[in-house]
Amino acid sequence: MGKIEWAMWANEQALAAGFIYLTGGIVGVAGQFRGWEFAAFGVAAGAFVCLLEYPRGKRSKGHSMERTGQYCFTMCLKAFGPLTRNYYFRAFLHAALCVPGGFMLATVLGCVCLGISSLIYLSAAIHGEHWEPILPRTESRAPVGESVKKPPQNPPPRPPVELRRKRMEDLEGAAYVNPISVTANEY
Repeated sequence: MGKIEWAMWANEQALAAGFIYLTGGIVGVAGQFRGWEFAAFGVAAGAFVCLLEYPRGKRSKGHSMERTGQYCFTMCLKAFGPLTRNYYFRAFLHAALCVPGGFMLATVLGCVCLGISSLIYLSAAIHGEHWEPILPRTESRAPVGESVKKPPQNPPPRPPVELRRKRMEDLEGAAYVNPISVTANEY
């Protein structure tokens, strides 16, 4: 059994938490709830977390599936170097961002979700994981096999193997037997 890649779980959880935090903040600001300033912080923090977590990291083994349009965000995160690659930093950043969300009911769910993602990132950091960007591949693909280049000559259903080989010395035996009788001018 392979090891668990905690960062993949944390990334999905943190992105969802960012959206929940952002939505709760919008509700709090739009409703002008008491303490709406915390909701305004939730809007900013939720948007920041969504931008930070949108690009997926490369898996240590196997194929990494990138999100649509993540290349721009990947280049931005890559520019910050070790700060964005370090999962200890992300764990403590998410923990700090979730604290103000606990002071308002509209943002509490986002706060809890972001706290959970912070714990998952901490686990990823303890297990020695770090963020690697998914970059476009530069190597070419393997050449296509010979069987793919030559499609089948006769349409399906194909006759059994022994009938596929036509005997050239016996032209009558080489012809396929037509199960439907064919006669000329049957109108």
